[in-house]
Amino acid sequence: MNTQLSEAPVREAATNGPGPAIRLATLPAGGAAPTVDAAPEYVVELRDVSCYYGAFRAVRNVDIKVAKNAITALIGPSGCGKSTLLRTINRMNDLVPSYRSEGQIMLDGQDLFAKEVDPVAVRRRVGMVFQKPNPFPKTIWENVAFGPKVNGYKGNLNELVETSLRRAALWDDVKDKLKQSGMSLSGGQQQRLCIARTIAVNPEVILMDEPCSALDPRSTLQIEELMAELKREYTIVIVTHNMQQAARASDTTVFMTMGEDRAGFVVEQGPTAQIFTNPRNQLTEDYVSGRFG
Repeated sequence: MNTQLSEAPVREAATNGPGPAIRLATLPAGGAAPTVDAAPEYVVELRDVSCYYGAFRAVRNVDIKVAKNAITALIGPSGCGKSTLLRTINRMNDLVPSYRSEGQIMLDGQDLFAKEVDPVAVRRRVGMVFQKPNPFPKTIWENVAFGPKVNGYKGNLNELVETSLRRAALWDDVKDKLKQSGMSLSGGQQQRLCIARTIAVNPEVILMDEPCSALDPRSTLQIEELMAELKREYTIVIVTHNMQQAARASDTTVFMTMGEDRAGFVVEQGPTAQIFTNPRNQLTEDYVSGRFG
């Protein structure tokens, strides 16, 4: 169960290794015991999932639960399969000819790989934001309206575009230049435009694959603040190599690594505060403290 942290000033978690200190929220003032949330509702569940590219097994026997209206961070060294899992959740890896998966991925209790499930419908319910901002070579308005138009949206597109841009904290920046190219925006604005484009089709889950890796610190903070707002309406899964970002932005953290066969697997998952301050597994402690990775 998640531990609810206070809004008190942050403190530095002790580390025994050479890595940078991680900043986390403190417990309530006066040393009071933290409050405990009710049992979380899980929107996405990965059950014994293994992923293959041809004969190579990239991910093995992964079990992950993703809580509703929360941010789940996947951390771990490069090559351990974090991005592969994201692309499997929304069935984007179906487009890779050599790819196949085993196990079950459940969304609201439905197996996303059941024969009757349409992969395109899955991608509408599970949106994706990529590492590098990738606006279409179209106007800002057309970028946001594209998905709804393709899906046959019958409502007021102007209102939908405005609402999506407001939710992405971009409306005030672009309301007077909706006919300009989305490519004309700054990197951080482009990423928020991509987020607006994703939420315009009203997904249940938003997957983010290192969404801040190409951004400056100010834009990174803006995206993190946006994520905190969006989780009120959406469930978010983020892949990040930035330990500080995982500590600041996520509610739950999943640490992955890989074995000698190069197949990624889950070492530990739990509330973010626990993973960064009191992990149960030595591998986790070594990674978050900077001893390897």
